[in-house]
Amino acid sequence: MAAAEALGLCGRSVIPALFPFLVLSTLLVSLDFGELVSPWFAGLMTPLFRLPGSAGSALALGLAGGYPIGAQTAVQLYREGVLTRAETERLLAFCNNSNPVFLISVLGAGVFGSVRTGVWLWLIHILSALLAGLLFRGKRSPAHQRPARKTTCQRVSFAAALVGAVKGGLMGMLSVCAFVIFFYVLASPLAALGGRLGPVLVGLTELFSLTPLIPPDGFGFVLAAGCAGWGGLSVLCQTAAVLEGSGLRLRNCVLGKVLQGLLSAVLALALRGYVLGV
Repeated sequence: MAAAEALGLCGRSVIPALFPFLVLSTLLVSLDFGELVSPWFAGLMTPLFRLPGSAGSALALGLAGGYPIGAQTAVQLYREGVLTRAETERLLAFCNNSNPVFLISVLGAGVFGSVRTGVWLWLIHILSALLAGLLFRGKRSPAHQRPARKTTCQRVSFAAALVGAVKGGLMGMLSVCAFVIFFYVLASPLAALGGRLGPVLVGLTELFSLTPLIPPDGFGFVLAAGCAGWGGLSVLCQTAAVLEGSGLRLRNCVLGKVLQGLLSAVLALALRGYVLGV
């Protein structure tokens, strides 16, 4: 029964919210979006986070594409020799973020009946990610310590990149839905607890499973913001799958999401009266 409900949730919410962004993000990566925007992001990434401008592509794609696009892009930059291991692990602490369509449409319009509320959830999410990045700020690697850049692969045509992006997006969507279904089934007994404890425990486990349990009030607003910042165990499993074979540690991903979840909840608590008018 729970698995059937999770399949319905994937069809109604997960796939419409994420699939277009998975395709778009994969397409941009294939067309060397990171190299294109590197000079533009240098003025933000270097002074604020002590990271090279190319790291901005992972942050931008993570904010636009949702989980786990940011982590995937960061790992690609590391494997190509653009970022050092230390830089990549610090980047992983704040570049992996929720899809804006989910925050604005599914949570804002769907749960709270207000696009404005969804926009505020999105702004809180972005601010908490940037604050987490500042708290993970470290020393920038000297130029002589930066790994040698690997030879860039032959540039693909737009048509080939689009076909690859659709195929890659489909595979990524299958992976996301598989984790959603697994953790939805796992979270079902938690949802049965009711009250406020049930939704909190579900939110810590799987974000999409939390959606029908969020009350459209001040508590629900703080819960939605905090759990979106945390992402859930499902997102951490998706991230772990992306990191597999790279030699990168999951530690900063976990610490970054914990920190972002707490910061999001605190910001939402401070703003709930203004946003909801209560």
